[in-house]
Amino acid sequence: MALVDETSIDEAGFRMSEATAGDFFALLKPRVMSLVVFTAFVGLVAAPVTINPLLAVIAILAIAIGAGASGALNMWYDADIDAVMTRTATRPVPSGRIQPHEALTFGLVLSALSVMTLGVLANWLAATLLAFTIFFYAVVYTMWLKRWTPQNIVIGGAAGAIPPVIGWAAVTGSVSVESIVLFLIIFLWTPPHFWALALFKSEDYERAGIPMMPNVAGHASTRRQIFAYALVLAPVGVLPWLLGYTTPIYGVAAVLLGVGFVWYAWKVLGMADDDRAMKPAKALFAYSLLYLFAIFAAYLADSVVERALAIGGA
Repeated sequence: MALVDETSIDEAGFRMSEATAGDFFALLKPRVMSLVVFTAFVGLVAAPVTINPLLAVIAILAIAIGAGASGALNMWYDADIDAVMTRTATRPVPSGRIQPHEALTFGLVLSALSVMTLGVLANWLAATLLAFTIFFYAVVYTMWLKRWTPQNIVIGGAAGAIPPVIGWAAVTGSVSVESIVLFLIIFLWTPPHFWALALFKSEDYERAGIPMMPNVAGHASTRRQIFAYALVLAPVGVLPWLLGYTTPIYGVAAVLLGVGFVWYAWKVLGMADDDRAMKPAKALFAYSLLYLFAIFAAYLADSVVERALAIGGA
């Protein structure tokens, strides 16, 4: 634990925060937030309504703040395990740059701000979904599932999969089958993505006492489950085209991306039990990030082009 500088304590005996703006920004988990914002934006743009630009900006900003609030609350509660994991030990709370109560207050304030903003300026369905997402990630996943079951990522993945539904609801005031399909893509993507990471970071999770799949069921079982999820994810990624929501151009892109995911998962399935380098797992982890970004980018481009053509032909 970092030592407290005596100059940071005022005359009344209160510790003055030494955190910088960068430290508080790191609390928001900006890389995770960027993915949340992007998928929410796709849901918002894909919705079959005329989008008010100001409403769109407000909705995306509120969703981004809500995602950041979830990250701050996660870092507050997980400071003890973050401190013993190599990839998280330098985070603001375990490193001592931000005190736990500061992270908690920051997360709670941002949570309330994001939900109220989305509710008042967009609609309360979207705000309710955002509030549920924050609660599910910060309480159900972080405080319960993560430390209790190897299915933590499977169930907890629902929190990361809701943003496109929130984006859709923010401009339509409703939830549709199309937005649920976008939810399913992220939901099914989450386990193989995180289990690939868990394979080559299993020692970290074991040291922290987190029951990730490789540490509980073993590497061989985890590799099989990764491949099984890839086989399900690939066709689900094509569903928007099969259901008539997109053009064949998206369908071709989704097929190719899905085949790539299955191929990388197949390479992971064939890894030897004593493989220490774990290059296939690292390659799948990297490709999974590309997959999610690319398939949502394809969906976004397809929606924008199709709408532009419809307007042009009107």
